[in-house]
Amino acid sequence: MRGNLIFVALGAVALSVCAACAEAGPQTAAPPPQIPKITPQTTPTKAPVMVDRPLPDDCDLVVPADVMNATLGQELPGEPRIIIGIKEPGIGRTGKIDCYYGIPEKRNLPDAKIVIGLSTYTDEATAKTRVAESVDAERTDGAKITEVDVGKQKGTLIEGKDEQLLIGSLGKSTFVVRNRNNFLPADRLTAVLPVLAERSMTPPV
Repeated sequence: MRGNLIFVALGAVALSVCAACAEAGPQTAAPPPQIPKITPQTTPTKAPVMVDRPLPDDCDLVVPADVMNATLGQELPGEPRIIIGIKEPGIGRTGKIDCYYGIPEKRNLPDAKIVIGLSTYTDEATAKTRVAESVDAERTDGAKITEVDVGKQKGTLIEGKDEQLLIGSLGKSTFVVRNRNNFLPADRLTAVLPVLAERSMTPPV
Protein backbone atom coordinates (compact mmCIF):
# COMPACT_ATOMS: atom_id res chain seq x y z
CA MET A 1 0.00 0.00 0.00
CA ARG A 2 2.75 2.40 0.83
CA GLY A 3 4.36 1.94 -2.56
CA ASN A 4 1.07 2.75 -4.30
CA LEU A 5 0.67 5.97 -2.36
CA ILE A 6 4.10 7.16 -3.40
CA PHE A 7 3.30 6.43 -7.04
CA VAL A 8 0.08 8.40 -6.91
CA ALA A 9 1.78 11.40 -5.31
CA LEU A 10 4.50 11.48 -7.95
CA GLY A 11 1.87 11.25 -10.67
CA ALA A 12 0.01 14.26 -9.24
CA VAL A 13 3.21 16.32 -9.21
CA ALA A 14 3.91 15.45 -12.84
CA LEU A 15 0.39 16.46 -13.88
CA SER A 16 0.62 19.84 -12.13
CA VAL A 17 3.97 20.57 -13.83
CA CYS A 18 2.56 19.73 -17.24
CA ALA A 19 -0.49 21.93 -16.59
CA ALA A 20 1.77 24.88 -15.80
CA CYS A 21 3.69 24.24 -19.02
CA ALA A 22 0.45 24.28 -21.00
CA GLU A 23 -0.68 27.56 -19.47
CA ALA A 24 2.68 29.30 -20.09
CA GLY A 25 2.74 28.41 -23.76
CA PRO A 26 5.75 28.92 -26.04
CA GLN A 27 8.01 31.88 -25.15
CA THR A 28 9.31 34.16 -27.88
CA ALA A 29 12.87 35.57 -27.82
CA ALA A 30 13.26 39.24 -26.84
CA PRO A 31 13.88 41.55 -29.83
CA PRO A 32 17.50 42.66 -30.29
CA PRO A 33 18.35 46.14 -28.94
CA GLN A 34 17.92 48.92 -31.45
CA ILE A 35 21.21 50.44 -32.63
CA PRO A 36 20.83 54.18 -33.14
CA LYS A 37 21.50 55.28 -36.69
CA ILE A 38 24.12 57.99 -36.87
CA THR A 39 23.56 60.39 -39.72
CA PRO A 40 26.69 62.25 -40.81
CA GLN A 41 26.46 66.02 -40.62
CA THR A 42 25.92 67.40 -44.10
CA THR A 43 26.18 71.10 -43.26
CA PRO A 44 29.85 72.15 -43.34
CA THR A 45 31.20 74.02 -40.33
CA LYS A 46 32.57 77.39 -41.34
CA ALA A 47 35.97 77.95 -39.75
CA PRO A 48 36.91 81.54 -38.94
CA VAL A 49 39.36 83.01 -41.44
CA MET A 50 41.31 86.23 -41.91
CA VAL A 51 39.30 88.98 -43.55
CA ASP A 52 39.71 92.61 -44.45
CA ARG A 53 37.42 93.80 -41.68
CA PRO A 54 36.61 97.19 -40.13
CA LEU A 55 38.90 98.24 -37.31
CA PRO A 56 37.80 96.87 -33.91
CA ASP A 57 37.37 99.27 -31.02
CA ASP A 58 38.53 96.87 -28.29
CA CYS A 59 41.66 94.74 -27.87
CA ASP A 60 39.47 91.76 -27.00
CA LEU A 61 38.31 91.91 -30.62
CA VAL A 62 41.92 91.90 -31.83
CA VAL A 63 43.55 89.23 -29.67
CA PRO A 64 41.85 88.48 -26.32
CA ALA A 65 44.16 88.34 -23.30
CA ASP A 66 43.48 84.65 -22.70
CA VAL A 67 44.34 83.80 -26.32
CA MET A 68 47.50 85.87 -26.05
CA ASN A 69 48.55 84.03 -22.88
CA ALA A 70 47.77 80.63 -24.39
CA THR A 71 49.77 81.43 -27.51
CA LEU A 72 52.75 82.65 -25.51
CA GLY A 73 52.53 79.81 -22.97
CA GLN A 74 52.62 82.27 -20.08
CA GLU A 75 50.45 84.89 -18.46
CA LEU A 76 51.33 88.47 -19.24
CA PRO A 77 50.98 91.10 -16.53
CA GLY A 78 48.41 93.88 -16.63
CA GLU A 79 45.48 94.46 -18.95
CA PRO A 80 45.71 95.23 -22.69
CA ARG A 81 45.63 98.92 -23.50
CA ILE A 82 44.32 100.37 -26.74
CA ILE A 83 45.45 103.52 -28.51
CA ILE A 84 43.25 104.80 -31.32
CA GLY A 85 45.24 106.62 -33.98
CA ILE A 86 44.18 109.40 -36.27
CA LYS A 87 43.48 109.42 -39.99
CA GLU A 88 46.34 110.54 -42.22
CA PRO A 89 44.96 111.50 -45.64
CA GLY A 90 48.47 112.35 -46.85
CA ILE A 91 49.45 108.67 -46.84
CA GLY A 92 45.97 107.32 -47.51
CA ARG A 93 45.41 106.01 -44.00
CA THR A 94 41.78 106.00 -42.91
CA GLY A 95 42.14 104.51 -39.42
CA LYS A 96 44.60 102.98 -36.96
CA ILE A 97 44.62 101.19 -33.60
CA ASP A 98 47.39 99.73 -31.45
CA CYS A 99 46.94 97.18 -28.66
CA TYR A 100 49.63 96.90 -25.98
CA TYR A 101 49.96 93.64 -24.06
CA GLY A 102 52.01 92.77 -20.99
CA ILE A 103 52.48 96.17 -19.35
CA PRO A 104 53.59 95.64 -15.73
CA GLU A 105 51.76 97.51 -12.97
CA LYS A 106 52.66 101.19 -12.72
CA ARG A 107 54.55 101.04 -16.03
CA ASN A 108 53.78 102.68 -19.36
CA LEU A 109 53.27 101.76 -23.02
CA PRO A 110 56.97 101.45 -23.89
CA ASP A 111 57.21 98.58 -21.38
CA ALA A 112 54.69 96.41 -23.28
CA LYS A 113 55.90 92.96 -24.33
CA ILE A 114 53.75 92.58 -27.46
CA VAL A 115 52.12 95.31 -29.55
CA ILE A 116 49.58 94.60 -32.30
CA GLY A 117 48.69 97.36 -34.72
CA LEU A 118 45.96 97.41 -37.37
CA SER A 119 45.47 100.12 -39.97
CA THR A 120 43.10 100.72 -42.85
CA TYR A 121 43.81 102.59 -46.11
CA THR A 122 41.89 104.04 -49.00
CA ASP A 123 42.55 101.03 -51.22
CA GLU A 124 44.45 97.76 -51.46
CA ALA A 125 47.33 99.21 -53.47
CA THR A 126 47.99 101.87 -50.83
CA ALA A 127 48.02 99.26 -48.05
CA LYS A 128 50.55 97.13 -49.96
CA THR A 129 52.69 100.18 -50.65
CA ARG A 130 52.83 101.10 -46.96
CA VAL A 131 53.97 97.58 -46.07
CA ALA A 132 56.61 97.57 -48.82
CA GLU A 133 57.95 100.95 -47.71
CA SER A 134 58.23 99.76 -44.10
CA VAL A 135 60.05 96.58 -45.13
CA ASP A 136 62.47 98.52 -47.33
CA ALA A 137 63.25 100.97 -44.53
CA GLU A 138 64.00 98.14 -42.08
CA ARG A 139 66.16 96.36 -44.66
CA THR A 140 68.14 99.56 -45.17
CA ASP A 141 68.73 99.69 -41.40
CA GLY A 142 70.25 96.21 -41.53
CA ALA A 143 67.31 94.10 -40.32
CA LYS A 144 66.95 90.47 -41.39
CA ILE A 145 63.96 90.04 -43.70
CA THR A 146 62.08 86.71 -44.06
CA GLU A 147 58.78 85.86 -45.76
CA VAL A 148 56.49 83.73 -43.57
CA ASP A 149 53.00 82.24 -43.76
CA VAL A 150 50.21 83.98 -41.89
CA GLY A 151 47.20 81.72 -42.23
CA LYS A 152 46.62 81.53 -45.97
CA GLN A 153 48.31 84.90 -46.46
CA LYS A 154 51.94 85.96 -46.55
CA GLY A 155 53.72 88.26 -44.14
CA THR A 156 57.23 89.58 -43.64
CA LEU A 157 59.23 88.88 -40.50
CA ILE A 158 61.63 91.71 -39.73
CA GLU A 159 64.35 91.01 -37.17
CA GLY A 160 65.99 94.19 -36.01
CA LYS A 161 68.41 94.75 -33.18
CA ASP A 162 65.94 95.99 -30.57
CA GLU A 163 62.62 94.90 -32.03
CA GLN A 164 61.23 92.11 -34.18
CA LEU A 165 57.99 92.49 -36.05
CA LEU A 166 55.73 90.68 -38.48
CA ILE A 167 54.00 92.88 -41.01
CA GLY A 168 51.58 92.27 -43.86
CA SER A 169 48.43 93.40 -45.61
CA LEU A 170 45.04 92.00 -46.55
CA GLY A 171 42.83 94.05 -48.81
CA LYS A 172 42.75 97.63 -47.55
CA SER A 173 44.12 96.67 -44.12
CA THR A 174 47.60 96.18 -42.72
CA PHE A 175 48.69 94.30 -39.61
CA VAL A 176 51.84 94.38 -37.57
CA VAL A 177 52.81 92.34 -34.51
CA ARG A 178 55.80 93.65 -32.57
CA ASN A 179 58.03 91.75 -30.17
CA ARG A 180 59.26 94.49 -27.85
CA ASN A 181 62.46 94.57 -25.82
CA ASN A 182 63.46 91.11 -27.15
CA PHE A 183 60.69 89.55 -25.05
CA LEU A 184 60.45 86.44 -27.25
CA PRO A 185 63.69 84.64 -28.14
CA ALA A 186 64.58 84.46 -31.83
CA ASP A 187 63.78 80.75 -32.10
CA ARG A 188 60.12 81.35 -31.11
CA LEU A 189 59.34 84.26 -33.41
CA THR A 190 58.01 82.19 -36.32
CA ALA A 191 55.96 80.01 -33.95
CA VAL A 192 54.23 82.91 -32.18
CA LEU A 193 54.06 86.08 -34.27
CA PRO A 194 52.22 84.55 -37.28
CA VAL A 195 49.60 83.05 -34.94
CA LEU A 196 48.95 86.44 -33.35
CA ALA A 197 48.89 88.18 -36.71
CA GLU A 198 46.34 85.73 -38.08
CA ARG A 199 44.14 86.10 -35.02
CA SER A 200 44.28 89.90 -35.20
CA MET A 201 42.68 89.78 -38.66
CA THR A 202 40.11 87.11 -37.79
CA PRO A 203 36.74 88.33 -36.47
CA PRO A 204 35.44 86.39 -33.45
CA VAL A 205 32.60 83.96 -34.14
